[in-house]
Amino acid sequence: MIMGCEGKASDKVVEGYISVTGGKIWYKIVGANRKKIPLLVLHGGPGAPHDYLESLEALSDERPVIFYDQLGCGNSDKPNDTSLWTLDRFVNELEQVRTYLCLDKMHLLGQSWGTMLAVDFMLAKKPKGVMSLILSGPCLSSSRFASDQKLYLLELSDNFQKIINESEVSGCFGSKEYQDAMRAYYKIHICRLDPWPDCLNRTLEKLGHEVYEQMWGPSEFTITGNLKSYERVDLLKEISVPTLFTCGRYDEATPSTTAYYHSMLPGSEIVVFEGASHEHHLEKIGEYLEVVRNFIKKVENG
Repeated sequence: MIMGCEGKASDKVVEGYISVTGGKIWYKIVGANRKKIPLLVLHGGPGAPHDYLESLEALSDERPVIFYDQLGCGNSDKPNDTSLWTLDRFVNELEQVRTYLCLDKMHLLGQSWGTMLAVDFMLAKKPKGVMSLILSGPCLSSSRFASDQKLYLLELSDNFQKIINESEVSGCFGSKEYQDAMRAYYKIHICRLDPWPDCLNRTLEKLGHEVYEQMWGPSEFTITGNLKSYERVDLLKEISVPTLFTCGRYDEATPSTTAYYHSMLPGSEIVVFEGASHEHHLEKIGEYLEVVRNFIKKVENG
């Protein structure tokens, strides 16, 4: 296993801030001097800043790779205004990023919650110039995601199952016992590396908890936020750009569910990474980068 996070950055990095609805967000362009169509990266969470996706910097040997921390987390502003934490605002934020950076053409890669954001951007804005979509660890049906996690829960020890079920009934999620149960789940279905890479730990340290809790909930198992009713499977057929789905064999975005999404988007492709989970871009860095690179090349070659 490759334990690090670092990609091979090209020789020009540009950083700055963009004014968006609600505040300013931080962005970074790695390989800004490259001439090929840029890749714009959408991090997960909601509220999990870009750090854990740094391995994608390796793709900057061919094209600009653009990261940004969505409002409410990481290096971006963290306003104390809960009305900002909506899917529509984040879709508009993405459009504001694209306009500011003059991304007339781009490839769009979303990971986890970033796949929800990418799909809604495509459906709501119907943008011209998006050459391809890469949807890694996708969640495009909250109800199906919840059902998958309930099945995974049955694989944990009886004690952990009892703790999680009791916490969901009581609504108390702050106990050490609950956190221990969550860690057992995370080590199987979020990231199977031991220890976790520094970039992933940095993301967790800078997590926008308020954003995550309002939009998703107290944990991956318990969806109480405003994404609870997110269902886009029946609308996937409206997306016409080349699309690649990826997941890990043990991903919380299960292979069966990811294959279902793939089946509902005509002409899309799917790759499942063996021995990996939700952070398969970290657990299988070389394989993942090769898959993404080859997919983008194929799109650009017509």
